[in-house]
Amino acid sequence: MSQQKPVEYASATPEVKAVFDDIKATRGVPDVNNFWKYIAQHPPTLERTWDSVKDVMAPGALDPLIKELIYVAVSVTNNCGYCVASHTAAARRAGMTDEMFGELLAVVGMANETNRLAVGYRVPIDPAFE
Repeated sequence: MSQQKPVEYASATPEVKAVFDDIKATRGVPDVNNFWKYIAQHPPTLERTWDSVKDVMAPGALDPLIKELIYVAVSVTNNCGYCVASHTAAARRAGMTDEMFGELLAVVGMANETNRLAVGYRVPIDPAFE
């Protein structure tokens, strides 16, 4: 259980309310999720993180579903249960199916296994890959 307390909108500073308002408007949600409420304890971190997330996750060369799938994969590897749950929900909203989720986790598991084998055996990189 967290020892910290979330910053709720009603008790937030104007600086935090402005970021919360932008999150709600950008995402079309009635409230911000717990991640934002907890990091709002340090407003500069809240603002910097939101600006970065908004920029990185915006549509670009990779479509939003691909970005969410990558986020889920990295979150699984980093063992961040919160981010796995949050970005799995976002990926589902962006079109991820159960079949896609299963394949994603199979790739994550396989990549982690083969990565560990390559590290453990200290496999040199093939010249063709350079």
